[in-house]
Amino acid sequence: SGDLAGAVVTIVKDGQTLISKGYGYADVAAKKPVDAATTLFRPGSVSKLVTWTAAMQLVEQGKLDLDQDINQYLDFTIPPREGKPVTLRNLMTHTPGFEEDFKDLLVFDEKYMLSLGHALKRWIPKRVFAPGKVPAYSNYGASLTGYIVERVSGQPFDQYVQEHIFKPLGMSNSSFSQPLPKPLNGQMATTYDRASDPAKRFEIISMAPAGSLSASGSDMGRFMLAHLQDGRLGDAQILQPSTSLLMHNYEFRTTPGAMPMALGFYREDRNGQVIIAHGGDTSYFHSDLKLFPKQHIGLFVSIDGVGKDRAVGSLRAAVSDGFVDRYFPLQPRESQAKSILPTAREHGKKVVGDYLSSRGPVSSWMYVMNVISPLQVRMNKEAELEMMALLPSDTGKPTRYFEVEPFVWQEVDGVNRIYFDMDGDRVRHLAVDPYSPIMIFFPATFWQSVGGNKSLIFSAL
Repeated sequence: SGDLAGAVVTIVKDGQTLISKGYGYADVAAKKPVDAATTLFRPGSVSKLVTWTAAMQLVEQGKLDLDQDINQYLDFTIPPREGKPVTLRNLMTHTPGFEEDFKDLLVFDEKYMLSLGHALKRWIPKRVFAPGKVPAYSNYGASLTGYIVERVSGQPFDQYVQEHIFKPLGMSNSSFSQPLPKPLNGQMATTYDRASDPAKRFEIISMAPAGSLSASGSDMGRFMLAHLQDGRLGDAQILQPSTSLLMHNYEFRTTPGAMPMALGFYREDRNGQVIIAHGGDTSYFHSDLKLFPKQHIGLFVSIDGVGKDRAVGSLRAAVSDGFVDRYFPLQPRESQAKSILPTAREHGKKVVGDYLSSRGPVSSWMYVMNVISPLQVRMNKEAELEMMALLPSDTGKPTRYFEVEPFVWQEVDGVNRIYFDMDGDRVRHLAVDPYSPIMIFFPATFWQSVGGNKSLIFSAL
């Protein structure tokens, strides 16, 4: 009913693959079923986990330093901000301070594809925050990391990954190359918006380290197993145990209590479980990878298509969050009524308003989109906060939150929270789980708010 073409789900535990299964069709017209072992999906930004892993291989070899100015590894210059240079640690925690834009990120014709170095040098995003201060998800920053790997190793990025990660792990059905090598080209799942629509073209991602991976579900299982086993799979050791633990256990947190960012992975703890994860979206493929390090469990899901009424969002959440809720159910807590603080209405009045994402662009035409669609926080008559989901929901209704600690609000019948960082009666910023590791939200001025936008539009008319 969701009009989706195909999907793959892989689950690993205690050093072995429990299930790796394909669903639906890799080619709808030919009625070719998805094969979890050989059908290739595009996991989008899950690719970044491979990029970060490659960088950490060079860190443990002493060829890269997490805390040195990255300009020493580049053949062009990233200017400082407030006198501070960007480091590899900044890149891996999405805190280099770049504005986010999608320039040169995605094309559909090989003739417009740029080399990685050319794409990065042609346009350097504006530095809008001092490095190491504000999480602001950056595809450019991840791509810079891949270019650093390329320059320091002396190998093209896709070749380096093939030789030092995919080959040792036996990931024979994976590649960052675009177009795909001939042996793999026929294994690529045909791309769709809806299964009932004509097929789409293969997406070319010029910023390849940020999201160009093509991989089978079974291969992603092998990658998860290596990370769950201190960098080892069989006889292959792609990371030293200490390096693997550093990636998983590092915590960068802007807002006390909110989910932190690890090195490359972001935390998505749920139901008392420590979860390190990464999601990924291309125009047509939508994926998620979750690792439960203490439980030695990994989950990967990738779905081909957007589907009817964006059905892909509901399905991905049903698999990813539903897996956690089923096997690690939330323990009963006190009744909601007892948890609501008497300060809820007083504090709610101080925090209601419109907020703009730190990830949003500030100097390009896309800034308009950030301003037109601010995060709106409102309060209802029950002194609950109401906020529209950051991604489209099934109901189209706002998510409700109740105050459980001063300026900390819990999702009604859910697990996520909003955290307000306060300066007296003024909000510095808010963080919303599970997005807090990669972006926070700043109060909008009147002219950036919904009311201000309406006033401007009315004046223009």
